[in-house]
Amino acid sequence: MLRSEPNFPISTSLRRVLGVIFILFLALLLFLPRQSQEWLSHVGGPFARILEAPLHVVASIQNSIRHAWGHYIALQNVWEENQQLQQEIQRLQGEQNLFREQTIITSQFQQLLAYQETTPMTTLPARIIGRNVSNWYRAMIINKGNQDGIRPEMGVITHAGVVGRVVRVNPTTAVVLLLSDPNVAITGMVQKSRDEGLVQGTPQGPIHMKYLPPLSPVQPGDPVVTSGLTDDFPRGLQIGRIRQVTKADTDLFQLGEIDPIVDFAKLEAVLVITSFQPVLPSSSPKPPASPSP
Repeated sequence: MLRSEPNFPISTSLRRVLGVIFILFLALLLFLPRQSQEWLSHVGGPFARILEAPLHVVASIQNSIRHAWGHYIALQNVWEENQQLQQEIQRLQGEQNLFREQTIITSQFQQLLAYQETTPMTTLPARIIGRNVSNWYRAMIINKGNQDGIRPEMGVITHAGVVGRVVRVNPTTAVVLLLSDPNVAITGMVQKSRDEGLVQGTPQGPIHMKYLPPLSPVQPGDPVVTSGLTDDFPRGLQIGRIRQVTKADTDLFQLGEIDPIVDFAKLEAVLVITSFQPVLPSSSPKPPASPSP
């Protein structure tokens, strides 16, 4: 008979103990790689040489993670500084745009004030604070009203030429109809031929000069100025230039189309004509009479 060799099975509790020891050993290797290397260097032997390479790998991984984390923190600080710089650049650009706008407006006001000092009439400078360009009417709103002496039917100009006429006045603002509006009509004169006509806007936008004499030698390019026959504009203010002249066989008068001298869309400030008389300088006080001997 064959005798079977005795078996010594490992108990379940012993397996658990060995598993725990193995896990603790691995944890020691993973979390304390430098200390483990020093310990193994004293132990020596093939076992240490086998585990030395994985320990080097683990230490290298930890160094890489630590280095990458340091880079991440540095990049995070750089990103925050970059955001602050971007906000500062946007703030400076906003201030630069405001300064540029103020410079443009100041330049227009300086031109108006220089013209105001030389023109033989009394004018009041005003700033444009609103626009209304529609199919019904073309108008703008200025920041001066009846408290400043503005009245309806007053003419509005710039240093270049005619803009329009005041039609409605509030205490601190006023509505000005542009020369291109069909509800505005002023008397004009072709400066070269001295022929007069009625300058009026149209619903489509172009400005016409009506009732030109049928035999008038008006040519494209001729300048048109105010004739001074109405109470809103004095004589000689620029209106524009003749673009073309037409006359149908059934018409009694010629019709001129005018290119206005003023670009209404780019206006920032205007002058309101309050009187055709210039501003009189204030009289200086007379010196006291010398005592008689």
